[in-house]
Amino acid sequence: MRRSTLLTLCACVLVAQGMVAAVNLLVPQLTSSALHPSSTELMWTVDAYVIVFAGLLIPAGALGDRYGRKGALICGLGLFAAGAMLSALATTPAVLVAGRGVSGAGAALIMPATLSILLRVAPPEHRPRALAAWTLAAGLGGLAGNVGGGLAGQYLSWRALFWAVVPLAALLALTAARTTPRTDKDTAAPRPDPVGTLLLTGGLFALLFGIIESPLYGWTSARILAAFAVGAALVALFAVHALRSRTPLLDPRVFRSRRLRAASLGTAACFFGLFSLFYVNSQYLQYVKGYGAARAGLAIVPLTIGMALVPRLAARWSHRPRPVVGGGLLLIGLGLLGASTAGASTPYAVYACWLLVISAGTGLCMPALTLSVVSSLPARQAGLGSGLSTSAREAGAALGVAVTGTTLAAHTSGGFADGMAAALRVVALVVVAAAAAVTAGYGPSGPGAGQKS
Repeated sequence: MRRSTLLTLCACVLVAQGMVAAVNLLVPQLTSSALHPSSTELMWTVDAYVIVFAGLLIPAGALGDRYGRKGALICGLGLFAAGAMLSALATTPAVLVAGRGVSGAGAALIMPATLSILLRVAPPEHRPRALAAWTLAAGLGGLAGNVGGGLAGQYLSWRALFWAVVPLAALLALTAARTTPRTDKDTAAPRPDPVGTLLLTGGLFALLFGIIESPLYGWTSARILAAFAVGAALVALFAVHALRSRTPLLDPRVFRSRRLRAASLGTAACFFGLFSLFYVNSQYLQYVKGYGAARAGLAIVPLTIGMALVPRLAARWSHRPRPVVGGGLLLIGLGLLGASTAGASTPYAVYACWLLVISAGTGLCMPALTLSVVSSLPARQAGLGSGLSTSAREAGAALGVAVTGTTLAAHTSGGFADGMAAALRVVALVVVAAAAAVTAGYGPSGPGAGQKS
């Protein structure tokens, strides 16, 4: 596999994942901008990208398998750029939200296409390292979004961030066209399933809406309960439809695999913890420590160290996923517990050490989790598998932000530092509990362990 191909695919992943977090740091500037968004419009500006992105991942991955992964990648980059341009030109909050949604649809095509191309072109002996690089890019995307959003929020206008994405996405599309090989179309891959796509996408949209909006309206509000009920009903209808269809979008029977179930849970738990930290990090550094937006964005850079160095080590242990995955999730939980002790008087060096622990845990477990998900499906469904893996990431991230936001809201009387401590302790306990469940799901360690059951 050529280095230029790997770098191009990883750059696409980093940019798509980065836009999940970047807009969060622009919220203060958007609030005082000429758009004058309401609190609901501001919330949708942040959330539209995530909801569309996560909701379309599985059908987008299946489309790439069926009609061509390289074409899906280039089309996704085109949509991504078009959405960014629409956002940059927005004169009303509604246009800005629409632009974010279009970019989210582009990201849904980009992410599964990059991973499935990588799996198809990397030789088996190089696959663990290639997956480690892809995982690193996905993790660094969140960090790049924090840094880019912080710099734009302090030194530039909010439109500058979106304008910067347009030529970047165009350049990546041209580079992908030249450096990325065209993999064979899989005529055996599932045919388009309009009914299944509508049911699954609608169900995921409703469930994600309920998760993301729950801190604002309350977990027991009629709106949120209705969203969860509609989402559950649509997903159940999708399962019935898929079991009866000859060519389902996603056969629910794939979840008979203990390894697939465990890896999906582990992936969601990892990003649950990581995005919970992202949610409180900039607020802690700005409101409690008094950092500016740019300095707050740069202060999370220690998270890159473990993500950059540890995956190379983890790739050597790819044949023993149980201790790698369990150990990585436990490190994330430990790091979150340590970060929960941070206050106004905590030296930044101490806080940075806890960020390093979290990054080491992420770098340790994510390559093995990603490989477990995609290897649990046939090779012809690589795009579908990568879409499933990324869906687990985005669902975990959305749930992490929702749980953290809800816990913070319940502890407003004690100040932000107390609320952050309570939120991160809850998140850490969930991650540790998930580590135990995931480790059990992988079964005994050793050669041949963790195969489908």
